[in-house]
Amino acid sequence: MVPYAIRRVAALVPTLFLIVTASFFIVRLAPGGPFDQEQRLPAQVKANLDRVYGLDQPMVFQYVKYLKGLARGDFGPSLKQPDFSVTELIYQGLPVSSALGAAALLLAVLAGIPLGLAAALRRQTVVDYGLGALVVLGIALPSFVTGPTLALLFGVYLHWLPVAGWEAAAPRYFVLPVLTLAFPMIAAVARLTRASLLDVFQANFIRTARARGLGPWRILWGHALRPALLPVVSYLGPATAFVVTGSLVVETVFGLPGTGRYLVQGAINRDYSLVMGMVIVYGTLVLLFNLLADLTYAGLDPRARHE
Repeated sequence: MVPYAIRRVAALVPTLFLIVTASFFIVRLAPGGPFDQEQRLPAQVKANLDRVYGLDQPMVFQYVKYLKGLARGDFGPSLKQPDFSVTELIYQGLPVSSALGAAALLLAVLAGIPLGLAAALRRQTVVDYGLGALVVLGIALPSFVTGPTLALLFGVYLHWLPVAGWEAAAPRYFVLPVLTLAFPMIAAVARLTRASLLDVFQANFIRTARARGLGPWRILWGHALRPALLPVVSYLGPATAFVVTGSLVVETVFGLPGTGRYLVQGAINRDYSLVMGMVIVYGTLVLLFNLLADLTYAGLDPRARHE
């Protein structure tokens, strides 16, 4: 297990380097710039700004300088918010975005797996058909539809929960955003659990367990559940990418002060440093969660680490 984990960790470094390199040149080669406004700046003023931020240097020199700063943990200054560095902006919004994503993933696992088990154990019943309808809704409805619908129902009509805003010590502000972000993942986890468990029930070792006279619950918990969860574990890695992209919409809909708004604002304003900082943070989180999913998969199925 340890050699497998070392190989997987070592593979993160070149992957992250490629993400940084590709993002750096794509952002700068796109049309427009951070100081392009509706009213054109005087040539001398724009030249001074470019000189201050090093944008007048060749792109290769800018790239090397950025890598040196990144090695020290410095994401550089925000080009459109000069009172703040990119690191300060990340520290302001990352706790909210991290809590939102972690809560949504946890809810997806805690709700999706039991629903999938119930549907597989009650195949072709009302429970199974009801789950099928839930899965269709979860996959078909985007977050910008689910979020306002939940806000309208529980906030405007029932007055149970706030529809927008944020207070650090008030978990009720997190309920609707977490439900909105977790709903598609709950549907996906439930569908994967149901399909995988039904396949496992057809395996030869399950038939052998039944022939030995083992009860259904002992077969489920002792033999079927572990291999049935392998597809779910594999899904949790790519699910982090969905959390990252989905949180951008959810934070905007519910007015949460997370990092998603900084990425959107940075992209609109051509704030190179801010966009790069957000991309690196999100890319690192996705890689780490994929690593965690791979290690968990290898723990459940030893064949993965031997391959």
